[in-house]
Amino acid sequence: MASTDSNSKFYSAFSLVAAIGAASIAKKALNTTWRATTGKNPPANPADPDVSLAEAVMWATVSGTLIGVARMLATRRAAHYYARSTGHLPPQLQKDGQDAAKAPAPQS
Repeated sequence: MASTDSNSKFYSAFSLVAAIGAASIAKKALNTTWRATTGKNPPANPADPDVSLAEAVMWATVSGTLIGVARMLATRRAAHYYARSTGHLPPQLQKDGQDAAKAPAPQS
């Protein structure tokens, strides 16, 4: 049990570091792309009334989506590495209810 618990803690730490690293890289790439595309720095605070609403919405949409996808991909990669190393998914991911064929029948 202790081995499973330590593996679970390792996966949690590993996936967290991977997600933070991916988000950081995505943010740097996004900032560079924003500058190249708009000729301006990205909004430091989209809630600032001096930032146009269109620019704030665009920044929030693009940055939220890209950073979220980067974090998800990094976490999936960490899970793949864990599964390849241990022969099974991390305990946090073993039962996620995504397989419709194995889902319980709806109650009438």
